[in-house]
Amino acid sequence: MPRIINTILSGGFGTRLWPLSTPENPKQFLKIFDNRSLFQHTVKRNEDLVDALMILTNEKHYEIAKEQIQELDRSFDHVVLEPVPRNTAPAIALAAFSVDPEDILFVTPSDHMIGEGLAYTQVVNRAIELAKDNFLVTFSIKPEHPETGFGYIEFVGDRVISFREKPDEKTAKQFLEKGNFYWNSGMFCFKAGLFLSELQKHSPDIFEKTQRAFQGGVTADLMREIPEDSVDYAVFEKSAIIKTVAADFEWNDLGSFDAFFKYFNSFGDNESVKPLKGLEVRNVDCYGDMEFLGVGIENLNVVQVDNKILILPKGESQLVKKLFKKYDK
Repeated sequence: MPRIINTILSGGFGTRLWPLSTPENPKQFLKIFDNRSLFQHTVKRNEDLVDALMILTNEKHYEIAKEQIQELDRSFDHVVLEPVPRNTAPAIALAAFSVDPEDILFVTPSDHMIGEGLAYTQVVNRAIELAKDNFLVTFSIKPEHPETGFGYIEFVGDRVISFREKPDEKTAKQFLEKGNFYWNSGMFCFKAGLFLSELQKHSPDIFEKTQRAFQGGVTADLMREIPEDSVDYAVFEKSAIIKTVAADFEWNDLGSFDAFFKYFNSFGDNESVKPLKGLEVRNVDCYGDMEFLGVGIENLNVVQVDNKILILPKGESQLVKKLFKKYDK
């Protein structure tokens, strides 16, 4: 009988949250969210909605994931390890090759914080229904503000009209005004075999080389031959059998320090997150175990981890990835 498998994407390094997130201990495994990691929250959020659990990660992070899943008294039903990262299209293809073609993969990132409850359950169940009816399903999130760091999905009902890349601020405002442009969440749901057939149709080189890597034991050499591409580019923007489920539950991808501090200021409880103390200080958030003081400053994020202190203006979080590449040693 076909199963619903939560396929957890957990291979990212979270470099936009450096130095809090590092390649050795990336953001999805940091236990700073009510004493659990985002990865553990993902497992708990979905465990009653699925039949099985799959981890899709790189070899360096598997031991961390294994330790954290054991803390929840759970184990993985499927393990897919990538010796070389090749983006989400090859990664999900490896997952699809490793299960029965009729199994439904409910693909979720491991580094998002999502509001649980009836609204979430209803959206997931609707996506599973559409997947059973032979559609590739994506989840679109009602935007809270004109975000320029996310992709958007244009839709009518459950029919996808177009995928839009990260817009400028003017375009993002227009998207919000129109009301049928939602954020692309990076969550998907589909039958494994159907996904592979669409991948073969629209990105045959990725399909063939990923199949070869799977059959050859997923070695580093075989993985390097696979073209890097996201599942959005390789399949979803090209396929004619796409549906979306529009969601209005609380969603935060925690992909930047702006998002990180916004989450903790609204929902989180972590004694390391605090406003800056001082004189004439406005809108300055801090993370760390030091005492922070300031005079006459505003609109900053301050992050202290061990012997590193990062200071950046709010709204400039996307630059952290460049900083990581230059200074992480």
